[in-house]
Amino acid sequence: MGKSIAVIGLGRFGRKLAESLYEMGTDVMAVDKNPEIVAAVSGRVTYAIETDVVSEDALKGIGLGSMDVVVVAMGSDLVASIMSVMVAKEQGVPMVIAKAADKRMGQILERIGADKIIFPEEETGFRTARTLVMDSFLEFFDIDDNLCLLEIKPKKEWIGKNLIELDLRGKYGVNVVAVKDHSEMRSFIDPKRLLEADTELLVILEKADLNRLK
Repeated sequence: MGKSIAVIGLGRFGRKLAESLYEMGTDVMAVDKNPEIVAAVSGRVTYAIETDVVSEDALKGIGLGSMDVVVVAMGSDLVASIMSVMVAKEQGVPMVIAKAADKRMGQILERIGADKIIFPEEETGFRTARTLVMDSFLEFFDIDDNLCLLEIKPKKEWIGKNLIELDLRGKYGVNVVAVKDHSEMRSFIDPKRLLEADTELLVILEKADLNRLK
């Protein structure tokens, strides 16, 4: 069963994040105070909710406690961000991620319980979506419109097998360009070397093939 993720605040970042998550097959609750924005995104998420994101009672009424992850995406609204983080944590959400406009705002949100802070100059909605959905992703880098570079951990079923056995290119469209284990990154790849739990792979693939790695 996939993760259930709530995105509170549907500005450019939040909307892109919510839509990207939904396209990846995630159960997405999209929340905003603007009825026009909620209506516009309603067909591109699991369900969209219009509510007063500054009201504690309103936030408690939308069922955040059933979510695996809550992303508070209102980097320019400190009051709404604080309220959303507090309510999510009080309702037992295991992972609350908050967008912050600057380092000071990030520090405040961390102090009230945010598990991770996102700064808009460092993250995109698309990249964040991939990180949330795919636990094996360590880093995600855009190369161009079609290609991306990933640093990933091996899937459980890959451990103890070598690259020849796994046939990552044939099964997933993945091209391995470097391997890192025991803190050493090597561009020379021994295709017969068995992957270990702490092995990291640097790979290039088409963005259209990302879902095949889920």
